[in-house]
Amino acid sequence: MTEESPKPIVRVTQLGKQVTTGDSTLTILRDVSFTVNAGEAVAVVGASGSGKSTLLGLLAGLDTPTSGSVSISGEELFALDEDGRAALRARLVGFVFQSFNLLPAMTALENVMLPLELAGESGAAAAAKTLLERVGLGGRLTHYPKQLSGGEQQRVAIARAFATRPALLLADEPTGNLDAATGAAIIDLMFELNRERGTTLILVTHDLELSRRCGRALRLAAGELQL
Repeated sequence: MTEESPKPIVRVTQLGKQVTTGDSTLTILRDVSFTVNAGEAVAVVGASGSGKSTLLGLLAGLDTPTSGSVSISGEELFALDEDGRAALRARLVGFVFQSFNLLPAMTALENVMLPLELAGESGAAAAAKTLLERVGLGGRLTHYPKQLSGGEQQRVAIARAFATRPALLLADEPTGNLDAATGAAIIDLMFELNRERGTTLILVTHDLELSRRCGRALRLAAGELQL
């Protein structure tokens, strides 16, 4: 009896992205294809301008491709309209951004509660408090982003990203604005949560330590995947 092969949670097929400005057309991504299995941790690496952040935006359905397709958990992302893609993101995808993207008028607790409340989950406050304690911020629940250090803000962002137990977490340079020691702690935290929750990670990074911690790396050069 043969073992069933792992099922891809992400399938990218001949993905292309072009942008036209005036008379010229710029190719940002060209015929990118790959799969990522559930529970994997994959780094997306490459020089600045190689298309890494564009790729992540397409995987999230925040941008639309010129050609090709992306499927998340078997659902074709671009067969859905904008509302459908937003609903899929809310159900399956978490984000961590380099710039944290916390809401300044909300406390740490309120920032983490927000995706739970949007998903209509009960007990949002208790769940958010537990997550913030898990990332070492149990004593900072009522602090606003401007009252937190960069590392603390990124820990709030990670707690928020994991709040809805996403099947897939997308992170764009999650340690880019942090010092080395804080960045290393953030990396440890992401991989601990990855192991605990089985969340699939796709991380855009320049951080060699972070890319080495991943099971494999996808290398982009001038918009093409290097095999």
